Amino acid sequence: MSNEHHMRRAIALSMQMMRSNRGGPFGAVIVKDGKVIAEGANEVTSTNDPTAHAEITAMRRACQALQTFDLSGCEIYTNCEPCPMCLGAIYWARISRIYYANDRHDAARVGFRDDQLYCEIPLPPAQRAIPAQPLLRVEGKAVFDEWLRKPDKVEY
Repeated sequence: MSNEHHMRRAIALSMQMMRSNRGGPFGAVIVKDGKVIAEGANEVTSTNDPTAHAEITAMRRACQALQTFDLSGCEIYTNCEPCPMCLGAIYWARISRIYYANDRHDAARVGFRDDQLYCEIPLPPAQRAIPAQPLLRVEGKAVFDEWLRKPDKVEY
C-alpha cells in the first residue's frame, strides 16, 4: 500500500474520533515493511489522559503487537506534525520516518498549543511558563552512577 493510503487512514481516524466526540481531531498509523502494525486516535478526553495523543496510543499498540519497545524500521503516519511530547516518544521508540499532513501552525490555527510548546523548549528551564529548577542533584546523581555500574540493565 502507498504512503498516501496510510496517510488517508490516519486522516480518516482523526475525522472519526472528532465526529464521535471521544477525542481531538488526530489519528496515527504505524507501518512496518508496508504492513499496518497499529492505529491510534486521540483519546485525551474520553480517557482523561493528557498523554493519550494519537501517536502515543498508536505506539503503545504497536509495541504490544510487536512485543518490543523498539520500533526501528517502522514509519508513522499522522494527520498533524507531532507535538513535542509525541516527537520525543517517536525518537525514544526509534521510529524511522514520520509523515504528517497538517503542521504545528495549522494546529495553532484551530486552537492547539503545539507551537507554543516548541517555543518553550529552547528557553532556559527557569524562564519557561512552568519554571523548573534543579533540586537534590547529588542524591539524584547517585542513582545514575549506580545505573552506570549495573551489570544486568536492559538498555533502551
